[in-house]
Amino acid sequence: MAEVTVVFADLAGSTGVFESLGNEKATRAITRLTHWIGKVCDAYSGRVVKYLGDGVLIVFSENNDAIEAVTELQRVHRQRIRNWPELLKMRLQIGMARGEIVEQDGDCFGDAVNVASRLSDLSGPGQIFATETVISQLVPGSTVRSRNLGAMDIRGRSQACTVHRIEWQNELLSEFFTVADNLGPPPVAEPVTPTGAIELSWLKVKSAFAPTQLPVFIGRDHEAKFVVQDPRVSRMHAKIGWRAGKFYLEDFSSYGTWVRFSDSAAVVSLRRQECVLLADGEIALGAPFDDATVPSVRFKFSTSQPSQ
Repeated sequence: MAEVTVVFADLAGSTGVFESLGNEKATRAITRLTHWIGKVCDAYSGRVVKYLGDGVLIVFSENNDAIEAVTELQRVHRQRIRNWPELLKMRLQIGMARGEIVEQDGDCFGDAVNVASRLSDLSGPGQIFATETVISQLVPGSTVRSRNLGAMDIRGRSQACTVHRIEWQNELLSEFFTVADNLGPPPVAEPVTPTGAIELSWLKVKSAFAPTQLPVFIGRDHEAKFVVQDPRVSRMHAKIGWRAGKFYLEDFSSYGTWVRFSDSAAVVSLRRQECVLLADGEIALGAPFDDATVPSVRFKFSTSQPSQ
């Protein structure tokens, strides 16, 4: 069997579009976008295997074609949604893996398919996650930039997978902080290496999550794993994930997320961006810490595993 590069491209934020536009209009809008994804990939010699509601599964014989296609998708899509209302913006999150597949009855199967699908879930809006097998086959002299995120546990696999983030933007993001608040320098904190869980608490609501239970969302929606009922909190406000031995917080909200650590007064402000959770601290949802009424979620690391 010949190797192919498998791409999963998903639209993040489609739930909010259905809420805003209603089922019929939202379905039309999402269908137009997914078929546009298919046409772009076709132009780069990709082949659509199937459409998956708000996502697309594509395979490429040539690895370089796949990388050019997904970076073009992100560049064009970021520009096209720049002036869209925030509630209607659907951002692309993409996972890539290379390997042998089996095709049957209009579908495809194999480890590369499973890994690409999982990486699409683990990536954030506007991000491209790729396996080592994809990055190692870049053509000599390629201008593609990537950042090694380390080994990640992939659901359904016995061995961890080395994952890279393809930096398709002109501007490179900092590894730890993307946008710093103007309240002072970045927090001075020694990164922790948690072996147990991250514990969250808000009022009387308390939960603990092990790395294997991540990612989890904090939000107002009952489907979020940690629910905070406040009108300033978005339905799916922020996501806590686990990557390369660290906990990450990523903002998906309408009004923003603020983070501060227990050993520093400095604040990290996030708008559709992420930061590493370096030490115990708290998260303000929908308003900065200056607002005494802001819903604030405390987090700390423990060495014990929570009950499943």
